[in-house]
Amino acid sequence: MSGYVDLQLNGYFGVDFNDESVTDAQLLRVCERLAKDGVDSVLATIITASPEQMLGRVRRVADFCEIHPTESRVIAGFHIEGPFINSSDGYVGAHPKTWVMSANLDLTKRLIDAASGRLRMMTLAPEMDAGASVTTYLVSQGILVAGGHGNPTRDELRHFIDAGLSMWTHLGNGCPGTLPRHDNIIQRVLSLAENLTITFIADGHHVPAFALRNYIHLAPAENVVIVSDAMLAAGLGPGKYHFADQMVDVDEDGAAWSEDRTHLAGSAATLSLMEAVLRNQVGATESQVQAWMRDNPRRLLAAATDS
Repeated sequence: MSGYVDLQLNGYFGVDFNDESVTDAQLLRVCERLAKDGVDSVLATIITASPEQMLGRVRRVADFCEIHPTESRVIAGFHIEGPFINSSDGYVGAHPKTWVMSANLDLTKRLIDAASGRLRMMTLAPEMDAGASVTTYLVSQGILVAGGHGNPTRDELRHFIDAGLSMWTHLGNGCPGTLPRHDNIIQRVLSLAENLTITFIADGHHVPAFALRNYIHLAPAENVVIVSDAMLAAGLGPGKYHFADQMVDVDEDGAAWSEDRTHLAGSAATLSLMEAVLRNQVGATESQVQAWMRDNPRRLLAAATDS
């Protein structure tokens, strides 16, 4: 069986992609560990920070991939999550509000250049992209565009799907804990699941297993992808960790909390742990795990790479 494909990895085994001072030795170590843990490919995920920090972090990993093409082959490219997201409480999640902004083409093009042809996916809030101009441009460059950390109306979602939006990032997260009971972002995205690939974090903390089972059953099997959203604590266990300019507290149950414990801040789970959650708590079959954790994300990645 082929290895896992993870479209959202912020860091792993003590190494943070969101640190422009990360060394080649550290990046080599994380690549070796991912391969050892059965991961074939990941998208190194850079989250919201100042534009110069984001650009520096992307360049740092891109330079490593250029210098070490064989050793870095597990890093299939970048997923940039933010800064074009909704700054409202809940929707902003663990992203620093200071640097959240409306979508603009100038920064988008600078991020693409910094990635040296390796930008494969960007997550943005549709309501932050006036006229879908950034979405349209990204799609024209063969880059996957996912909605996330936002609260577009159903009509806005339809409009963005027509413009090329093809995914939604970690549904059930990046939104407030309390929502209107019927018309909310989770229901809107699920109602359009025929038109969107939806990613989920299956660590048992971001979405309870019973809710994850409900969500997944409403989406076509070919439109479900499991992502880890892992940060540097993945594989290390409980403790306090510095991730993307913030402190994260991983508790004894493996949940990664912000320092004030108001929200989760990435995941501390490996994909093998998530597979166990899917099998033992969600009731996923062998073929479903294969599709959600390997085949579907690999197909998306291949499409972005070939564009």
